[in-house]
Amino acid sequence: MSAPGRPDLESQPAGEPAAADWPPVLTVAPIARACGSVALPGSKSISNRVLLLAALAQGTSELQHLLAADDTRVMLAALAALGVAIERRGDVVRIAGCAGRFPNRSAQLFLGNAGTAMRSLAAALAFAGGSYRLDGVARMRERPIGDLVDALNALGARVRYLGQPGFPPLAIEPAHLAAADSVQVRGEVSSQFVSGLLMAAPLIAAAGGLAVEVPGALISQPYVTMTIKLMARFGVEVAQQGQRFVVPRAAYRSPGAVRVEGDASGASYFLALGAIAGGPVRVTGVGRDSVQGDVAFADLLAAMGARVEWGADWIEVAAGGELRAIDYDCTRIPDAAMTAAVLGCFARGRTRLAGIGSWRVKETDRIAAMSTELRKLGAQVEEGPDWLAVDGPAALHEAVIDTYDDHRIAMCCALAAAAGVPVHIRDPGCVAKTFPDFFSRLAALVAAPPAATTA
Repeated sequence: MSAPGRPDLESQPAGEPAAADWPPVLTVAPIARACGSVALPGSKSISNRVLLLAALAQGTSELQHLLAADDTRVMLAALAALGVAIERRGDVVRIAGCAGRFPNRSAQLFLGNAGTAMRSLAAALAFAGGSYRLDGVARMRERPIGDLVDALNALGARVRYLGQPGFPPLAIEPAHLAAADSVQVRGEVSSQFVSGLLMAAPLIAAAGGLAVEVPGALISQPYVTMTIKLMARFGVEVAQQGQRFVVPRAAYRSPGAVRVEGDASGASYFLALGAIAGGPVRVTGVGRDSVQGDVAFADLLAAMGARVEWGADWIEVAAGGELRAIDYDCTRIPDAAMTAAVLGCFARGRTRLAGIGSWRVKETDRIAAMSTELRKLGAQVEEGPDWLAVDGPAALHEAVIDTYDDHRIAMCCALAAAAGVPVHIRDPGCVAKTFPDFFSRLAALVAAPPAATTA
């Protein structure tokens, strides 16, 4: 059985909680000590990118260790609706590429609250020669997409809004490319606009290529770097000079098998737990060789005084004494930075996280939400348009956490139990967006309290 608004392409994977299995409120018991190892699920950001690239490529791709979660299921369902042949067995998916031409020229796509799916598919379908409707949950209709639509329409696309201008739902009609060798797309709201346009560019570029220029700020730059590296895996090399990206006219080609890295954003919760609950806690699936920018969260932990060790595909963190407060620019790690807000409750002094303006337009207004929920726990919090400050150490206390249907709010705030208090998480099933078995992974790391002794 599926949760409302979370359609499945197939039955629930083994071991993943079904919607009916989640309680309305889940209690995370006080955590005295945590140690152990976590094999991370596949990266959501990589999974949805390689799904699209494989669908657009020539040949069949085998995607290994693909994330099984809400965001990937809506992408798989959308690709199936577009006529892409998909075979799935466990965490391995075989995609028969359509060589840049989706078989179905008409489709209505429901993309939930998956920004990676909405933004990349809007770009890929803009010149696909068909009539498409792209929509999602109520929150998706509040998440901006205007900068990407403006860039696509400047190239000759016929993308229009079916509701509020600048936001989904979108209608896409057959269009003819303008004779352009360059286009601008703004990147200060979301790097996904840039990534989506880059992935579509080889199919629409002129003979001399298409220059994608990003004026002004570009947030979350490591995600764009990730996109470029994944495009190269599928045979398309992007030339970059600062914030100007030149994409050749080229066909994507299947690399055969692609193994998806572990999720670096998801790693942040367990690495933070190692820092505040003794540790050591090791995550496997990401390390110094990762293409994901969020592995830099480990550098933030080191700056706060935690002990950090690296391997090629693992990171391990243990407590190094009292955590130090930091003033940190999180522009490059916006998702993992949410975990740092909770760490601020455990650190001596004021922890200030800057460069997080993108939190305002994510699954919820994350700056407002984190401020509200950390205050419930007893923390002192201040916020600004693009920053958050937490004064610690806070004497945290038991609280019921509202999650706003935001997976990262649930996972971040669960860590507050390391202060020795129970934390009650409302709608724990929201973690199914990217990490369905997060709470069981968390429980496996928590050491049982020592048995009482008698004199």
